[in-house]
Amino acid sequence: MEFAALGAWILAAGAGGYLLVIWMLNGGRSTKVTRFPILVVVGHPLAAVGGLAVWIAYLITGHAGYTWVAFAALLVVVLQGFMLFTRWLVGGGGRHARGAEQAFPAAAVAIHGGVAVTTVVLVFLTALQVTRA
Repeated sequence: MEFAALGAWILAAGAGGYLLVIWMLNGGRSTKVTRFPILVVVGHPLAAVGGLAVWIAYLITGHAGYTWVAFAALLVVVLQGFMLFTRWLVGGGGRHARGAEQAFPAAAVAIHGGVAVTTVVLVFLTALQVTRA
């Protein structure tokens, strides 16, 4: 299960990276009006990459404590991602998004979110499993 979580995490990161590139190519923060706070735009991927690094440390060492640290990082990522998603979604599917986030394909947002939820569930289940063992 831990390698399924790793794969899901990498897929979510890829989809998120794609969205970040689209946002940046369409003006990013330089657009006059945006609903995305810069601290969340920066913090969301940084927390995700940090959590992924901790997850990889767990895979290398087998230390169960790392699973919970990675899960805690994912909780931060989820809260930030939910904030970004709700700001993008205003008015249904991004129709009323402002600035660079208007260019996000709905399918990419859905894939990123769906794989991210899968990642959180797999990491949580793995953390429970290794803690009981």
